[in-house]
Amino acid sequence: MRRAAKVALWGSAGALVYAQAGYPLLLAALARRRSPAEPPPPRRGDPQPVVSLVVAAHREAGVIADKVANARALDWPADRLEVIVACDGSPDDTAAHARAAGADRVLELPWGGKVRAQDAAVRVARGDLLAFSDANARWEPGALRALAARFADPHVGYACGQVRFVSEGGTNQEGLYWRYEMAVRALESRLASVTAGNGAIYAVRREAYVEVDPVMGHDLKLPFTLVKDGWRAVYEPEARASEKMVPTIEGEFARKRRMMSHAWPIVLRGGLLDPRGYPPMYALMIASHRVLRYFGPFLHVVALLASLALSGRGGGRLHRAALAAQLALLVAAAAGGRVRARPLLVARYYVLTTASIAAGLWDHARHGTAAGWAPPEGTR
Repeated sequence: MRRAAKVALWGSAGALVYAQAGYPLLLAALARRRSPAEPPPPRRGDPQPVVSLVVAAHREAGVIADKVANARALDWPADRLEVIVACDGSPDDTAAHARAAGADRVLELPWGGKVRAQDAAVRVARGDLLAFSDANARWEPGALRALAARFADPHVGYACGQVRFVSEGGTNQEGLYWRYEMAVRALESRLASVTAGNGAIYAVRREAYVEVDPVMGHDLKLPFTLVKDGWRAVYEPEARASEKMVPTIEGEFARKRRMMSHAWPIVLRGGLLDPRGYPPMYALMIASHRVLRYFGPFLHVVALLASLALSGRGGGRLHRAALAAQLALLVAAAAGGRVRARPLLVARYYVLTTASIAAGLWDHARHGTAAGWAPPEGTR
């Protein structure tokens, strides 16, 4: 019994440490041995592609005009940029504001979810390159040019940019997490392909675009699906966008819980766990960055129960230290709800966002996942 508990403790603890720290270090070591693959420059005389920039919108009347204006200010020929706002059952006057702001096409659709709104926009888009953004995301002027440049490589089917979360105070530590995530994503892109994207700024080659189950968001589903189809999915750090952050860690927990209720269908039945079609390096990335990350809360529970079992009478000093470290993390997370000290807030952020993964699975298992969506509180 004690032997099994030791295996459970150190196996789960080792998997957690590898997922958070060992995996990025492994990628960095591999990247040092490989020259970065620079995208080939466009051939002289090649015209810039027509780009359709799709913004799916639900209750975005307060920000949609600014989003259209931001799109119009991009460093891209006006006659080669089509701005499409797909209103997904918006109960407000999002559509009227989008038209007044100068969107090329405004679709008024029944509420079917973000993915179905994006699919509807793609069907009417005239662009060779399909770009996607959130209504509250602001692109830097050169973002589209940097993103589009990656498609000079005929093997690239998907490219995502760098998103920066802007905080106006509050407790959320999402910015810290995203700096870590972007660093890992850059290494994945250099070695093979990214394992996930983000909704703020990404683009897909028209012939690579696939329609997916409406409960399965593009952020997770598209990159690995396109890799299985023979494309590369890359990250371009010079394609920069910013979004307003959810103000509180508790609000971030709710946002990630909703996101994970959409991610778990991809994990369980959407093909993420099916290794067929993955190149070997990419299979390692999926296992390390996605599978271990999503099973993280359960590994924490196993480690805690095993250390409790091993720290009783006759327990070793190392086992008691492992238990003390886990309890200290939980105490720090609880204290972060009252004291705004950065280490305590980081601990609270880690515990709650890890718990959101399990909460999202609970929600999906209990009542399924609806395709509908709504803007998170405090992000507009």
